[in-house]
Amino acid sequence: MCLGIPGKITEISDPKRKLAMVDISGVQREVNIACIVGDEPLEALIGTWSLIHVGFAMSKIDEKEAALTLDVLRQLGEAQEEIEAMRASEEMLRATS
Repeated sequence: MCLGIPGKITEISDPKRKLAMVDISGVQREVNIACIVGDEPLEALIGTWSLIHVGFAMSKIDEKEAALTLDVLRQLGEAQEEIEAMRASEEMLRATS
């Protein structure tokens, strides 16, 4: 499964190589922005939200979509933790039976 995580472009780190620093839930990462560069200057992308996948900004999204996506990802993480806890509990019950 491919998963894009919302990130906000905070600075252009290497204009020649089309690299930018992106804030992804408080973590700073350098990503390639070549896929989302249009006719505007690179600096116009600062403050833009994008879906980030394996080091590439794949598409621009608005702030509302970014917030909704981050919320869903948090919920999925919480659900996965709950499922793992249930499995561990079930395995413990089997082991003691």
